[in-house]
Amino acid sequence: MDFGSAKFWYVLARCADYSGLALFVGGLFFLALLWPAGADRRRARGVLATGWVLGFAGTAAGLGLQGAWVAQRPPADLADPDLLAQVLDSQFGRIWFAKALVWVLAGVVLADVLQRGRRAAVSVAWRVGAGVVAAGLLRTTGLTGHSAESAHPLLSQLADFGHLAGVCAWTGGLAMLLFGVLSRRDPGELAEVVPRYSKLALTSVLLVIVAGAVLAVETLGDVGRVFTTGYGRILLTKLAVLAVVLLFAQASKSWVARRLDFAVVLRGDAGAVRPFVNSVAAETTLVVVVLFAASLLVTASPGR
Repeated sequence: MDFGSAKFWYVLARCADYSGLALFVGGLFFLALLWPAGADRRRARGVLATGWVLGFAGTAAGLGLQGAWVAQRPPADLADPDLLAQVLDSQFGRIWFAKALVWVLAGVVLADVLQRGRRAAVSVAWRVGAGVVAAGLLRTTGLTGHSAESAHPLLSQLADFGHLAGVCAWTGGLAMLLFGVLSRRDPGELAEVVPRYSKLALTSVLLVIVAGAVLAVETLGDVGRVFTTGYGRILLTKLAVLAVVLLFAQASKSWVARRLDFAVVLRGDAGAVRPFVNSVAAETTLVVVVLFAASLLVTASPGR
């Protein structure tokens, strides 16, 4: 891929958008369901804020860069008014503009939790607002993928929504765990939050695998295309990296089952917690590669 092409920068914008979506939506899940007290913690709030910035910036840049890519123009033309008008007149442009507006609403949810902290995270109004915003971001993201082009669009789009939700709950939770909980090594938080996240992560991973399998079958149509198309080869790369991530996830799960109680007794001793921190950090780093592969998939043809 030409590093100076609009397509390359469009893929990066989509990767930023996916990363922001995972951090923000996964962070909302984490605070609402597992760790409301984290809304008072600076690093946990930083994860949410970083997710919002990446998501909004990736969505806004993606509008112009998609138009520049389609029109075969340089990426510097992403803010050209005529080009933006053409993009906004397309189905992609209308959906992506709607997504940008949802990100604006997400900023209201973020601002509330930044101002009120735990009081916001435990309130029904904030949780309802966060849930609506999260659903809107997940749905608009799925509307621009390949799921709408399959022979069974309803099934594909349901699978796509579940896949994205599982990825966000898992990977956004990893970031919250790494930067919010584990950086503090508070024994009470370790004993309370880590087992809860372990259960959520297991459910999320199963959802990602099942929904991802449905999407792959519906998108490719023929198993042979996994090996004969660019889309299939990118998918295989994504699956290979995901398999490595799952190995680290299994190591993390094993530590929680066997060593968490010991780490709590030692009051969060750095040496006792370090193997778990390293495993979670490796998972988080490799997930970025998976998200980049997902960004490539939305620009690749399934070859149907």
